[in-house]
Amino acid sequence: MPSFSILDCTLRDGGYYNNWDFTPDVVTAYLDAMAQAKIDYVELGLRNFPKSGFDGPFAYTTEAFLKRLNLPVGPTYGVMVDAKTILEADMSVEQAVDALFVDADLSPIKLVRVAAHFHEVEKSGPIVRALKAKGYIVGYNLMQAGGKSDALIAEKAKLASEWQCIDSLYFADSLGNMDADEVTRIVKAIRMQWQGDIGIHTHNNMGKALDNTITAKTLGVTWLDVTVTGMGRGAGNAQTESLLAVVNSETSAYQPNAVYELVIRYFEKMQKDSGWGSSLLYFLGAQNDVHPTYIQNLISNKHYGTEEIVGAINYLSQLEGTTSYNGDVMDSAISFDTSSKEISGTDLLLGKFKGRELLIISNGPSLERYLSEIKSYIEERKPIVLAINAVSTLASEFVNYYCVSHNSKFLSEHDVYKSLDRPLIMPAHRFTDEELKNVSNEFVDYGLNVESDEFMVSDKSCSVPYDLTAAYALAIAVHSQAESVSLVGVDGYERGDIRQTEMFDLLSKFKVFAPDLTIKALTPTSYPIKQESIYAPNL
Repeated sequence: MPSFSILDCTLRDGGYYNNWDFTPDVVTAYLDAMAQAKIDYVELGLRNFPKSGFDGPFAYTTEAFLKRLNLPVGPTYGVMVDAKTILEADMSVEQAVDALFVDADLSPIKLVRVAAHFHEVEKSGPIVRALKAKGYIVGYNLMQAGGKSDALIAEKAKLASEWQCIDSLYFADSLGNMDADEVTRIVKAIRMQWQGDIGIHTHNNMGKALDNTITAKTLGVTWLDVTVTGMGRGAGNAQTESLLAVVNSETSAYQPNAVYELVIRYFEKMQKDSGWGSSLLYFLGAQNDVHPTYIQNLISNKHYGTEEIVGAINYLSQLEGTTSYNGDVMDSAISFDTSSKEISGTDLLLGKFKGRELLIISNGPSLERYLSEIKSYIEERKPIVLAINAVSTLASEFVNYYCVSHNSKFLSEHDVYKSLDRPLIMPAHRFTDEELKNVSNEFVDYGLNVESDEFMVSDKSCSVPYDLTAAYALAIAVHSQAESVSLVGVDGYERGDIRQTEMFDLLSKFKVFAPDLTIKALTPTSYPIKQESIYAPNL
């Protein structure tokens, strides 16, 4: 028998990518593969009180649901509960545990792991004692252990030891930024006050999840967490199939072929569709102590490009408390929500471009390709030039105004906005006072409201159907009474990109709203706009 145990928590940690709603065929294949591979422990999901919004069955893993699962003989099955779930329940700890858990001899669940932040350890004793009294194997996970001092880790380990009812004390690399030295340090710190089994739960933000797990194993850590293809929050975890391949040379206790087949038949496609796994953006997040859920949500939202995500990471890294995920903090980084301030605005632009051509410039690849001719066009025809966001390819001397509507874009380019020497048009109510300090020069406040199916322009604000800066720029064209609109660098997105679909619908709605305003593209575009050429002579 090996001197360690493997715990697979795919259905629990992987649920962060599909709201714990795995399809029945995947669940059946997964459970069969775990049993055939002789995995020691299988964590089936979470235990929770009812929450708002839809989550699949493995977010709750109720006893009623478990009765409908065909659990193969072999693994010891478990669930995880957050200490916060128990501690914040509107009842005593004992009542909360009774509400969520039956006695172990009445359930197929034999293992319960409690996940806790360091500040929750002092209050966790009654939780683990109540679970042990019900007959469960009890694990206790110290989340976000990386970077904590030896003294603090030892202090929490001492408390866990004093409870005398923990079967395994885990430490979790929640931010995915540990290395072998950090793993070694934490194991030694735990051993100062804890002599029982230790477990490790790694994340792969910096591509070190498997290496850290193996390092822990060599140090005597006996509970090793993995997930199939690393499926888990953010960049994911150490991969079940990879750990099995490594240990297969030293023990015949496991049979990895069933897991290999599971990976190829089901999980590789799921990974391709959902995108978990290490990447540069997860690496940057880990380096800046930003919780991986922020990165996961940024990547999954197709409105954000790489520059915007990097900008949001930089912003988050400067805030306190981003080692834990907070939806409100996420909103402050990338949200377009205007509820924090009332819509404001001025009429300074009303009629300002009357009778003039408005040249709107975006940062598509064609801007750089045709840059020389675009500069000549501006010098010869002298249009009013409005740049969408901080277009770095074109020098500010060729620009009259910049406009920005997205917090995310503003954050990703904040250093540029500090040095602009041209006025900025922006809906000030969508930005915090601190963000507005990043504007070194004057700005014109023109309000923006996003309302489905609405295009409206008034003296001090506008309403547009999509949260796109291009929509804001078109509203400015109408508000300022431009005679015509020309576009350069507005190339379009790939087919299937949600932004492409939105732009098509936006242009259709704008044509109905302002039928007399001529719009033409002077560089190649995939949008349904009148196409002319930047090279055409001015006759």
